[in-house]
Amino acid sequence: MPTYQPIDAGLLFKASLSDLVAFQWGTNGIQADFAVPGDDRRLLSVKFDRQCIVRILDEMALSTEQDETPSEGLIPEHFAYRVHGAVFFRMQSGAWMSGMASLAHYRFVTGWACLDVVSPASPSFEVRESEGV
Repeated sequence: MPTYQPIDAGLLFKASLSDLVAFQWGTNGIQADFAVPGDDRRLLSVKFDRQCIVRILDEMALSTEQDETPSEGLIPEHFAYRVHGAVFFRMQSGAWMSGMASLAHYRFVTGWACLDVVSPASPSFEVRESEGV
């Protein structure tokens, strides 16, 4: 059964009003930028500084994903989670996973998009000025 552990992203906002506005692969990690509802001048950047497996999908597709039982720990309008026991994590390459220590699954949920990340790194969060994204 998937269980969700809420993560403090350092900024409270209504997640259903946010959206993924930019995604960038780095040389050794990723950066995803999310809209801050009610503030067109700022973005919430989520960064991972190690190798990652990433899935970006529409929120509707996520709601149709079949897990064995209902999810536990979801909080209405919460944005960031560490996820335990989800199908997405269990379906990853055994070879890749065996070469990585301390892998974790993170999920970032908005009203329009969901970003899943499997990585040995923890996410870092930064509120920054929008550059016309």
